[in-house]
Amino acid sequence: MKFETLAIHKGNTNSDKNNPVVQPITLSTTFHHGEGEMLYTRANNPNRQSLEQVIAVLERGEDAAAFSSGNAAGTAVFQALEPGSHIVAPDDMYHGLHNSMTMLFKGVHEVSFVDMSNLEEVKKAIRPNTKLFWVETPSNPLLKVTDIRKISELAKAQNALLVCDNTFATPVFQNPILLGADMVMHSSTKYFGGHSDILGGALVTKSKNDFWEKIKTVQKVGGAVPSAMDCYWLCRSIRTLAYRMKGHAEHAMILAEYLSVHPKVEKVHYPGLKSHPGHEVAAGQMSGFGGIVSFQIKGDAQTADQFIAHLQLFANATSLGGVESLIERRAAVEGPDTKTPPNLIRISVGLEHTDDLLEDLDHAFSKV
Repeated sequence: MKFETLAIHKGNTNSDKNNPVVQPITLSTTFHHGEGEMLYTRANNPNRQSLEQVIAVLERGEDAAAFSSGNAAGTAVFQALEPGSHIVAPDDMYHGLHNSMTMLFKGVHEVSFVDMSNLEEVKKAIRPNTKLFWVETPSNPLLKVTDIRKISELAKAQNALLVCDNTFATPVFQNPILLGADMVMHSSTKYFGGHSDILGGALVTKSKNDFWEKIKTVQKVGGAVPSAMDCYWLCRSIRTLAYRMKGHAEHAMILAEYLSVHPKVEKVHYPGLKSHPGHEVAAGQMSGFGGIVSFQIKGDAQTADQFIAHLQLFANATSLGGVESLIERRAAVEGPDTKTPPNLIRISVGLEHTDDLLEDLDHAFSKV
């Protein structure tokens, strides 16, 4: 079956005697002994089982594990590593997981943050105890592109794991497992949820192995799992994922092209533009370029803040992937240690009509 069909049917497992078209929500925290495979909802739940099933299929993996947030999913990988492991990670990676590495696992693991789009820098960072290569492509918020195939070769030579954060691209546009990744991570809060009202995360493995069993133990024993209700809503949202992503990407390209020729814009970061340094790599591993556009406005942080303040349709808010357009000056959110330029503005391009979005941007630009 094709992606759209799998997204609609694979997460809709139904065992209810009334045979409803949509799988019901199982809110019970406990189950009768000996009458099924479920025991306690922290360990498993029918709705979570359906969610994990559909995500694994869409990402071309053998199994998946759902978590209560993207940070919980990523942190589970670090928890499963042996103490003293060395991690090679992006220097512009999502700040939540950056903080997990540097704060929660300080003194437990070693981390080298490098430009993952530069293969030579990645090679220089490798140590004898390197056990994990963490890739985020396109990256947040600079939208750098990493060649997953080439990093996979380095990981295999090092006998290390390659995990790819595929939140921006989604399996609609990119399948890291098919490109050589051992595992894929998602913040399902974003495009999987798609409506800015669900918190969640997920990991997908290429194959069930000893390390994956450690991940599943972290999930079960650590208990950072999504509720049955959240799993239900995620399965519901994933049914429209393919069509939403096509709209997000189409709109993002329109905005990126508009911004790329605007006289008050210094630089645009979007891998769909041929001027993007990672465009060729992205075109070789993605079937679409996603719905996130970042740009640097001419001026300083105050100029960026003033521009955002004059927008009407773009909500000045954190997060991304919803049907509504969101915008923020990213450095203001990431804190004093950020490497993000202070004048960089990140847009999660929504599904509003692009004529209205462009008119709103025109208005804001006229005020700065």
